[in-house]
Amino acid sequence: MDDTRPGRHRLALGPVWSAAAALAVALTLFSAPYGFHRDELYFRMLEPAWGYVDQPPLTPLLVQFFSSVVADEPWAIRIPATVAASASVLVIAGITRELGGDRAAQTLSAWAYAFAATPLLMGHVMLTSSLDLLVWPAVCLLVIMAVLRDEKRWWLLTGVVVGLSMYNKLLVAGLLASLVVGLLLVGPRGVLVSRAVIAAAVIALAIGAPNLIYQAANGWPQLAMGAALAGNNAGEVRILMWPFLLLLLGPPLVLVWVAGVVALVRRPQWRAVRFLAAALPVLLVLTFLAGSQVYYPFGLLAVLFAAGCIPVVEYVDRSGRKLRPALAGAVALNAVVSAVIALPLLPVRTLGASPIPALNQLAADQVGWPEYTQQVASAYLSLPAGERERAVIIASNYGEAGAVARYGLDLGLPGPYSGHNQLYFDRIPPEIADTAVIVGGQVERVSAYFASCEHVGSLDHGLGVDSEEQAQPLALCRSPLGSWAAIWPVFQHYD
Repeated sequence: MDDTRPGRHRLALGPVWSAAAALAVALTLFSAPYGFHRDELYFRMLEPAWGYVDQPPLTPLLVQFFSSVVADEPWAIRIPATVAASASVLVIAGITRELGGDRAAQTLSAWAYAFAATPLLMGHVMLTSSLDLLVWPAVCLLVIMAVLRDEKRWWLLTGVVVGLSMYNKLLVAGLLASLVVGLLLVGPRGVLVSRAVIAAAVIALAIGAPNLIYQAANGWPQLAMGAALAGNNAGEVRILMWPFLLLLLGPPLVLVWVAGVVALVRRPQWRAVRFLAAALPVLLVLTFLAGSQVYYPFGLLAVLFAAGCIPVVEYVDRSGRKLRPALAGAVALNAVVSAVIALPLLPVRTLGASPIPALNQLAADQVGWPEYTQQVASAYLSLPAGERERAVIIASNYGEAGAVARYGLDLGLPGPYSGHNQLYFDRIPPEIADTAVIVGGQVERVSAYFASCEHVGSLDHGLGVDSEEQAQPLALCRSPLGSWAAIWPVFQHYD
């Protein structure tokens, strides 16, 4: 990274590292106020494994490690997310530098990206997408370096990163497919059949082989999971993904990544990396067809933003620097709005009265889990002692199950069961169980498989924040009509 050949400036160590450090500090300071996210509760209760039906093993293993070795608290399990988000700042600034960006362009790249919407959102909680904040830009940076410097080692390192990333998500295949199509469309096509690229592919497959073998041996469950996500989300995603392109980094930064696309297409000196711009519409088409999540294009969009910082700074300089205050103001405004939306800056008691839960589902999904568990405990402990010994708790989704697993032990609750995603395969209620405390939206669907189901309440954390669990039923269902082995498939669902 210290190569100073013509056209490549030195890395702006001070501004870039200070931006990464500032992001790390912000994420650390605000890592705990609301509580665990539903996915974090799920990850911490999974048994260590080579893989799961809904994802590879890396993120759950990291959550399990930090919750058991550091502390079983949100701030502890979010350490890897903070590291990934902060490291991604260095990578994004590195892309700007590799494309010829000077100190000013690198400073804009680092600081504007660090406090943009998605890095703050995904850096705040420990999700699989948190690690992708680093992976996708890192893959693109290595490919850029391989093409511009014509050095085999960067292709080989790309293969290593891709192979390792398979243990977090197989979604990196979408990025690779987009880059390949971009290369085929605008070149340089020859790199695709070079020995270095073939070697990189072999390295990636060799490193990722255990995870791929797990998928193959288990009938490629992530394909089924992807189909389930598309079935639930596709209609909404295919509409919302387009306006979300304006929100992923923040509206004030849209002109920057648009400038990156235009400059990549028009600048002769960037002809060798023009495929990055061509890859964007390909990735958008793939996201549209998959219909799974609106944020999937972010990793490539961040790379185009890194490129766009160069023409934006050049334009500001040509204006006699009169536009510098406006540019700084736009970046600062975007940072403030993004922080208010993404981080738990508001007290939880005022969160529900704000528009934030509607804008940031991650915030709503961190609220109320101890209160919900207390309600479950009240229902369970209301049973006579003899019946309680034969009772089980069945949660409709992994968030509810994870909350009972995390907070229920201190309340005298047994470990929960659930038919959601991987939990369906991990545990099945024992045949001795003749009473089930059923939590959440499955009550109506499964009640026909019991002799009786008594509604005993509705979940309400009392905090005024709307979430997936609010107002969901809580029921006592007795005498299953058949063995648990026979009726357990009724509880299974992917989403």
